[in-house]
Amino acid sequence: MARIIGAIATSHTPTIGFALDQKKENDPVWAPIFEAFQPVQRWIAEQKPDVLFFVYNDHVTSFFFDHYSAFALGVGESYPVADEGGGARDLPPVAGHSALARHIGQSLVADEFDMSFFQDKALDHGCFSPLSMLCPHTPTWPVQIVPLQVGVLQFPVPSARRCYKLGQALRRAIESYPEDLKVALVATGGLSHQVHGERAGFNNPEWDQRFLDLIENDPERLADMTQAEFATLGGMEGAEVIMWLVMRGAMSARVRKVHQSYYLPSMTGIATAIYENQASAPVQGEVERHRAHMATQLQGAGALAGTYPFDLARSVKAYRLNRFLHDLIDPAVRERFLQDPEGAFEAAALTPQERELVRQRDWRGLIHYGVIFFMLEKLGAVVGVSNLHIYAAMRGQTLEAFMQTRNAPGALYSVAGKSDQKLEWNR
Repeated sequence: MARIIGAIATSHTPTIGFALDQKKENDPVWAPIFEAFQPVQRWIAEQKPDVLFFVYNDHVTSFFFDHYSAFALGVGESYPVADEGGGARDLPPVAGHSALARHIGQSLVADEFDMSFFQDKALDHGCFSPLSMLCPHTPTWPVQIVPLQVGVLQFPVPSARRCYKLGQALRRAIESYPEDLKVALVATGGLSHQVHGERAGFNNPEWDQRFLDLIENDPERLADMTQAEFATLGGMEGAEVIMWLVMRGAMSARVRKVHQSYYLPSMTGIATAIYENQASAPVQGEVERHRAHMATQLQGAGALAGTYPFDLARSVKAYRLNRFLHDLIDPAVRERFLQDPEGAFEAAALTPQERELVRQRDWRGLIHYGVIFFMLEKLGAVVGVSNLHIYAAMRGQTLEAFMQTRNAPGALYSVAGKSDQKLEWNR
């Protein structure tokens, strides 16, 4: 089984990444930052975690307000560095542990957390600023990550209590994963700071020190605080420290702190800390009960003949092909596809198998591969095939035979709109 070996807490201010990229190790102003991370680097090198579960918030880089979620879990296989306006940092993409992420996602939803899931998104300084300090990354990173993006910038945001409860559910999720993995949690954000309005530049080192004591020894007290109370004591943006409660909720009631530092060079109180987990192993039957709980909602669905629930595993496997078909909603993309399908396949880097499935309009094969039906519907609209043609093909029937099973045997339809393309079957 997977187990949580400990946790790292760290600020994620962009000054951390800036100091590293500009090689400020020997600059007296910046040197304390590097010194603070040295014990963390040693701990990671000694403990050798397989996966870092990374709790961070995006800074309106990859997540915009057209769709802003409270909790978004990354389930993809790789995460590049985001360009935040001045060019992406020169860091390699970090691998995701997709299987663990999918397991965690299923477990959290079973525990009634309404998660959203993302793939194919770059991560900004909320993740990569501290991550680049934690371990060497040339030519590749020595660990995989599972990123959890917490929406703390647009109110309403999750409460501190909700974050703490999610952490408790996260512990159940990780400890029920069947592979033998060592997982370290990384909580990012804060400490005290405010970066907007006339209060910009606000800090409260006294509160920072008390927060560090409470997160270690009395997290329940923090979990009862409101966003306004966090903002009053630590600044409006400093209230993002609620994300530390996700980490703390997943740890044992008592933890062993093996490192802590604090430095306030400019706008943000920069802290690092290491907490080692003191949790006992799950009791007999605990993991089995939780796995059964996770499986409840789809129990038996896989036995329904010709039924393929679109779960996270299928989503990750067929992401590239689903993305290709989804992009056909763009008029320029679908025109290119119609004029030069092979060029469109090449531009999308589809595999030979994926290309052949689309060439042959293998509707049943596409479903078996992991394409969701609603992408088939879009492809059908582009190439002039009705929904009913697709349904018949999936059942292995002629259109005429399938239509005889319908109450209105003459009704063909599609999601096609005002396209000039002629729908031969609609004449």
